[in-house]
Amino acid sequence: MALFKPKFITFDCYGTLINFDMAGAAARCFKERVAADEMQAFTTDFSRYRMDEVLGAWKPYYDVVSNAIQRTCKKWGVAWDKADSDFIYTDCATWGPHPDVPAALATLATEFPLVLLSNSMKDLLPHHIPRLGAPIHMAITAEEVGAYKPQMKGFEYMLQKLNCRPDEILHVSSSFRYDLMTAHDLGITHKAWVNRGHEPANPYYGYTEINDLGGLPAVVGL
Repeated sequence: MALFKPKFITFDCYGTLINFDMAGAAARCFKERVAADEMQAFTTDFSRYRMDEVLGAWKPYYDVVSNAIQRTCKKWGVAWDKADSDFIYTDCATWGPHPDVPAALATLATEFPLVLLSNSMKDLLPHHIPRLGAPIHMAITAEEVGAYKPQMKGFEYMLQKLNCRPDEILHVSSSFRYDLMTAHDLGITHKAWVNRGHEPANPYYGYTEINDLGGLPAVVGL
């Protein structure tokens, strides 16, 4: 990516900025019911069912999590109780940022408005914004949009609210499936992939790769 000064830098929040520990929450919840050597496969299935749950009509994120863990338990023949869904969802509010995030965001915020486009709820995201260590110009949740990423509606809604074109922002995410593939399809040409090990590289989608958020200021000339 050539040096580019965006009107806004837009971010995925969970996984990219906040240390998204849904697998850890599920592992803690089911440690007595799922063998240790099978837990990674169990939580991987939980992740896949969450993706499937967000592809349809909007529903509260609690329902996304609860439906996904119930479907995982059904596949694995593991007992489920509503308390399991409650435990995992409640754990979400405790998560903090990746260590590289606050300093990088503080640097970026000196010159660029920072925007969050998050698959979150209006009552959940406020737990995490104060932990990011920088002023957030705008935070948009899937609840506000009425649709979850990777659906296009969130990106379209964000661009409309910001009153800018797709080629005027820099979108930053650690996920191709939830963010960068959709951003590519909508003509968001300036993208940065934070390689946090969630997914393999895919150069087709056109992005600048950074190992952590500390590399982002240099992408925009800071």
